[in-house]
Formats: sequence, structure tokens, C-alpha cells
Amino acid sequence: QVRLVESGGGLMQAGGSLRLSCAASGRTFSTYAMGWFRQAPGKEREFVAAITWRRGWTYFADSVKGRFTISRDNVKNMVYLQMNSLKPEDTAVYYCAAGSATQRVGIASEYDYWGQGTQVTVSS
Repeated sequence: QVRLVESGGGLMQAGGSLRLSCAASGRTFSTYAMGWFRQAPGKEREFVAAITWRRGWTYFADSVKGRFTISRDNVKNMVYLQMNSLKPEDTAVYYCAAGSATQRVGIASEYDYWGQGTQVTVSS
């Protein structure tokens, strides 16, 4: 089992920045990839970014490329999502996810564990 706890969400004006954190505990040694997804009201959960745990390969949705970065600290078992140049359309609940055998990092069903989510609201 892997437990994930997100933090760092909040209210921000458009153009601002936020950093989300995800603390992982439990059997983290079995993790292959960590991902961030988001879900806005009335919309499906969508992929935001992912990073492989060992090699640190990163992947981003087109909508956030150039604005968001993802990083991890293997010692502290933390994953971060740095969000810059925020837009109102970035408003959503952001979820951290961990997968042990993730083949397609952009697909939610490829992840085994999920956090409870943290709200990000961007005002115009």
C-alpha cells in the first residue's frame, strides 16, 4: 500500500504561481511513476504531469507545457508540481497518483493509488 497526501492548493490570481506537494508513504519502493491529475466541476479527470520515480523522466499535458514542472525527492518521498502563469482554466481539484507498473502515464486507470486531492482556484 502507498499513501499519498497532497498539499499546497489555494486561491491565486491569474498569472500567479502555486506549488503542490505530494507526500508518499508506505511501499514507495515499488512505485514506477507518480502523476498529477485534475478534475474540474462537471468534467472528467484529466492528466496534468507525471514523473518516473527512479529516472525522473517527465511528461506533461499539452495544456500545461511550458508553465508547469514536476519534480521528485526520492529521499523525502515527495513529488512536487510547480504551477506558473496560472490561468482560470487551471481551476480544479488536483490529485496525486502512484503507479507500480504504469505503461501509459497519461491514463488514470494505470495508477494504483490516489490522494484525496487539493483544490486550486485561479481567479481572473
